[in-house]
Amino acid sequence: MAEPEFSATGVRIERWPRSLTKAGQVLVKDGRLVLLTSNGREIDSAPLGSVQASKAWFAGDDSTVATVNGTRYRLTMGHRGRKPDGAELAHRFLEAIRSARTPPEHPGGA
Repeated sequence: MAEPEFSATGVRIERWPRSLTKAGQVLVKDGRLVLLTSNGREIDSAPLGSVQASKAWFAGDDSTVATVNGTRYRLTMGHRGRKPDGAELAHRFLEAIRSARTPPEHPGGA
């Protein structure tokens, strides 16, 4: 089984207006985004091509918003002061989504 491109635990996952888990897990693996509860139950998942993710302008640097199968989730990384820093995890999450959605450039032209 391949290593995930991104993995974070201790993530607060909210679907407005309620919290689904305070210690969930976010995985970007094998071309999919997977949101899990603290006990490993799947909340939602989708191929990365259908996922939208961005910085949450209305929240701290440690939060992102991801739309998965038409449902918006607020993901707060590094919840409860876990290390590494939540802002760094949020940045790495967005980079993992962007890089997985961008086709690699082929050296030497077409």
